[in-house]
Amino acid sequence: MARVTSLPRKPAGLESPASPGRMGRRTLLIGGAGALAAAGALRHVLRQRASVFIARNQRYDGRLVPTLREGLLACGFDPGWLAGKRVLLKPNLVEPTRDCPHMTTHPAMVLAAAEVFRAWGAHVTVGEAPGHVRDTDLALAESGLGEALTGERIPFADLNYQEVAWKPNGGRRSPLPGMFFPQSIVEADLIVSLPKLKTHHWMGVTAAMKNLYGTLPGCKYGWPKNVLHYAGIPETVYDIAATLPRTIAIVDAIDCMEGDGPIMGTRKHLGLILVGTSLPAVDATACRLMQLDPWAVPYLALAAGRLGPVEEELIEQRGEPWQPLASPFAVLDRPHLKALVRKRGPLVT
Repeated sequence: MARVTSLPRKPAGLESPASPGRMGRRTLLIGGAGALAAAGALRHVLRQRASVFIARNQRYDGRLVPTLREGLLACGFDPGWLAGKRVLLKPNLVEPTRDCPHMTTHPAMVLAAAEVFRAWGAHVTVGEAPGHVRDTDLALAESGLGEALTGERIPFADLNYQEVAWKPNGGRRSPLPGMFFPQSIVEADLIVSLPKLKTHHWMGVTAAMKNLYGTLPGCKYGWPKNVLHYAGIPETVYDIAATLPRTIAIVDAIDCMEGDGPIMGTRKHLGLILVGTSLPAVDATACRLMQLDPWAVPYLALAAGRLGPVEEELIEQRGEPWQPLASPFAVLDRPHLKALVRKRGPLVT
């Protein structure tokens, strides 16, 4: 398996003849109401919209490549610009162990995504900064990803220890003035968030946006990214997403995790894959599939209308509709998580 340690640098209008003083009160009221209605309609049209693709009956030994290709195209992704571009695939390898494969992104998902983008002419690298494991080689071995990448000759970038570059904070919701990103992240033309769909004991849900914590290096932010935690998890999740280069999402929701996620939960099989070019829209749809309220996920509430839509009416469904596929996820019985399921029923221990 090739290791990426260093990459080359990239080289006056007309006035109305009628004055308001000469217009009747009825005319003013009618005109004002019409203007308000038009403004409301315009705001609705201008609100961010996005598409999210869902594929059902998916298996890790199934036809993942055509599914991912179909999903990306269905969401309006244009592969024409990818030739010669750098694509960084970012799976979730938070704390892998062979006894808990539903904790991390399955290697088959990573290989399928790499095949899709390679076929479109991109240079593909897989990169991750595991949040709980300082030994990245151990994380690659325990997750099975290292062996899979070696077999397909896909380079891996250890984002915990690469050279870094500082970028100003593009979101400005946390007190951090800027962030250090590894070289492979800074030089990527496209970042693909490849998370495992899981519950989260602090945030409620972790999917495409929260997965981006693994784009920041442990050598700067600690294990498990303590600097970011102290700066505020929802705020830094938002800020990272707002600062990164172009980012899209492919979610491994085949075997998921519920309960005490993102590490100690139990397996829940959904058999689904989610694809989208708007991370908030993908994560909001994932919440609805889990029968959780996306507005109760703090970083999604921050992202709504800024980084992408969260409202269901602004998310155009591609592939399968989410409603028949929804299945309740168990969530820890904690006061800060009660809002997630207030419309659903009791929490679990």
